[in-house]
Amino acid sequence: MQRYPRDMIGYGANPPDPQWPGGAKIALQIVLNYEEGGENCVLHGDAASEAFLSEIVGAAPWPGQRHWNMESIYEYGARAGFWRLHRLMADLPVTVYGVATALARSPEQVAAMKSAGWEIASHGLKWIEYKDATEDAERADMAEAIRLHTEVVGERPRGWYTGRCSENTVRLAGEEGGFAYVADAYDDDLPYWTRTGDRDQLIVPYTLDANDMRFATPQGFNSGDQFCAYLCDSFDALYAEGMGGAPKMMSVGLHCRLVGRPGRVRALERFLDHVRGHSDVWFATRLQIARHWAETHPPVARVRPSEMALEAFVSAYGGVFEHSPWIAERAHALELGPAHDTAVGVRSALARVFRSATAEERLGVLRAHPDLAGKLAAAKRLTAESSAEQAGAGLDALTDEERHTFTELNKAYTDKFGFPFIIAVRDHDKASILKAFQWRIGNEAEAEFAEACRQVERIAEFRLRDLLPS
Repeated sequence: MQRYPRDMIGYGANPPDPQWPGGAKIALQIVLNYEEGGENCVLHGDAASEAFLSEIVGAAPWPGQRHWNMESIYEYGARAGFWRLHRLMADLPVTVYGVATALARSPEQVAAMKSAGWEIASHGLKWIEYKDATEDAERADMAEAIRLHTEVVGERPRGWYTGRCSENTVRLAGEEGGFAYVADAYDDDLPYWTRTGDRDQLIVPYTLDANDMRFATPQGFNSGDQFCAYLCDSFDALYAEGMGGAPKMMSVGLHCRLVGRPGRVRALERFLDHVRGHSDVWFATRLQIARHWAETHPPVARVRPSEMALEAFVSAYGGVFEHSPWIAERAHALELGPAHDTAVGVRSALARVFRSATAEERLGVLRAHPDLAGKLAAAKRLTAESSAEQAGAGLDALTDEERHTFTELNKAYTDKFGFPFIIAVRDHDKASILKAFQWRIGNEAEAEFAEACRQVERIAEFRLRDLLPS
């Protein structure tokens, strides 16, 4: 069955503590994209000139022609911008996203990157668009990028970022098997694991907002002040979260030909001064972050309901709604995805089926529930879940008088409504259950049916919390 692949929950309301080294409140990661010499150009065998991320906002490709102005803008990044940024950040742990063909055409810059101790991750073979590439073509380019990168840099890349990627990119990078992290995602402030085939792949998300590329987009930064203010605001918000007990990671994306211009670099310098004015900041490469995460938060195998076959799903959750496996059967046919791999997610799917069922079907679910402290309990014939729930509220240890009271109430309630009294006993103790019993028996039939259904859903919620993470 086709499942919805997008993960719309991630870590949810309670992300893990990354436990950054030294108790840092934030991990700051700076990426320098090195694409100059790897962009679209007929000299590189491409069909047209480059049209992306330059001073010529809204540029169009020139089919079959060299675009001299575009080429020279990219060349500025290699000839001047890179060295300006290198002087500014040589003492910082920077990750370079290096396009393999660009690195091969820039031996002096590669030597400077290595001398500074910067991580050089792979930014693909060429700085081109892969959205329409065949899977085989993209896989072949990835393999060639790794080969050429290793030849030029002296070691294979441990990080991967295509940027202009396809829907297959992350999977292909995971299947390649040699990357400590993949960065083609923008969906979180923390690293996370994803399953690719039979292996776990770490994703270290990147950013397109705290990124100087917005100097070259219609809705972007018009001045260095805007860039600096945005970076500082982002840092301050994340730093405050870290001080509040929920540390995060901040990525900053840079390009030699963009922020490497003199009218912009001072903004980056002011931002770095702002960051250095704070304690407990971990400057790190993406590889350092990946290694820390793998050691501190290794992948953990867990049950994923959205990936279960029907039989396994019903076996696991068919008893959540008392003696009503048909609810789980129908829920399995819904559009399930990663957001349904939690207690709240499975409850949502089961509750949708229950709510959309006929009144007669829902009545059948209500009637499947046992009396509170009734004959089935005395005979120890309750389901394990019901038995534990009633015992937790002290209903397995009633005095003779209390048992008589419950027996009389059970009979009166069932005679009036046609189904047993149902309440999520984990929300109550013996006294409050008795009080609710005495109050609800006075309800009108329609109101009590609705209340009983709500209680059934509440019971399901508790049971699922016992089985799955919240």
